[in-house]
Amino acid sequence: MESSVVFAGLQPNPSYVICPSRCTSALPPPIFTDKRQFCPSSLKGTCMKLQKQSHFATYSSNNVGAASLTSNVTCELADIDWDNLGFGLMPTDYMYIMKCLQDGDFSKGELQRFGKIELSPSSGVLNYGQGLFEGLKAYRKQDGNILLFRPEENALRLRMGAERMCMPSPTVEQFVEAVKVTVLANKRWIPPQGKGSLYIRPLLMGSGAVLGLAPAPEYTFLIYVSPVGNYFKEGLAPINLVIETELHRATPGGTGGVKTIGNYAAVLKAQAAAKAKGYSDVLYLDCVHKRYLEEVSSCNIFLVKDNVLSTPAIKGTILPGITRKSIIDVARSEGFQVEERQVTVDELLDADEVFCTGTAVVISPVGSITYLGKRVSYGTDGIGVVAQQLYSALTRLQMGLTKDTMDWVVELK
Repeated sequence: MESSVVFAGLQPNPSYVICPSRCTSALPPPIFTDKRQFCPSSLKGTCMKLQKQSHFATYSSNNVGAASLTSNVTCELADIDWDNLGFGLMPTDYMYIMKCLQDGDFSKGELQRFGKIELSPSSGVLNYGQGLFEGLKAYRKQDGNILLFRPEENALRLRMGAERMCMPSPTVEQFVEAVKVTVLANKRWIPPQGKGSLYIRPLLMGSGAVLGLAPAPEYTFLIYVSPVGNYFKEGLAPINLVIETELHRATPGGTGGVKTIGNYAAVLKAQAAAKAKGYSDVLYLDCVHKRYLEEVSSCNIFLVKDNVLSTPAIKGTILPGITRKSIIDVARSEGFQVEERQVTVDELLDADEVFCTGTAVVISPVGSITYLGKRVSYGTDGIGVVAQQLYSALTRLQMGLTKDTMDWVVELK
């Protein structure tokens, strides 16, 4: 596969300063204040010519994976407060962009400096919501190597969503390669082990101009990243949910089972109302019977009763979470019985433990559920025993602290 990587000679974001510690980078680092261009030694002559002609330095590599692109270039580690990372956007150095026409194939993606993008006012994503996104994380090991967790699963889910939204999509190989390239280009923003992770946000959108209701004529695949800490301010402390009985996240036959952008805008009203009342988030019910659990705004939900785990089955209105899928496999490998089925509100209120799963939260224990004005609490000691066991097993795997018997981790050296 051909990889084409472009580096613009722009200044780093002035909001962040550089510390003197160093790391080895597989890609040229950002351009610093003296505007020096960095280039692999094998292409130094080409880079010098380009520097005289423009503010861009470019190199291409045919049939070489991102993890195998090597040079003697070093990069500076970002000097930020790693101990107090929240879950918010922190502008990094590079983003990845790849385009294709409606009936074409994606090819020749490139790295660009992180910043604004240009869209037509009549683009498909702005007018008709023709867009999808994904979310995954990169972790730093103690030896400096970087770990990705099941990126091919995100690629497959994006392709499934793209089919539903009438969009072309990158191949699994293109998706994973693009993720690797973007992570390595922003390596200095990956938190030290135990301090957080690098959140990776791939986007697929109808970027071409279209006035009548129809698929866009052009599509853009984009990846940006940001270092993050805990999604909920509570961290691993229990969160408090309220069950929404009037507004619904998804309907049968709709798009609730894919990660389209409109699904998330639809939950903002109920979420804002819940947070104004002191709740952490909202749990949605099915829109037909209004008694079966679906999911939280951006998380799947599990309950534990007598050491048996239950979670709503994936039937078109619930997003097939990759963390959900991983927790099910980890739980079964640890000897737990796991049921994927319809789960009622009554069962939830009678559970021994309740927790949410998602890429952003990993596992978040639920301390209480409020339903029709009645509040039910779970435990008094914070995270439940089962949730703690599964959280430890999964995060140790994600961070490379235990042997990967599942073959889920991709290591970038």
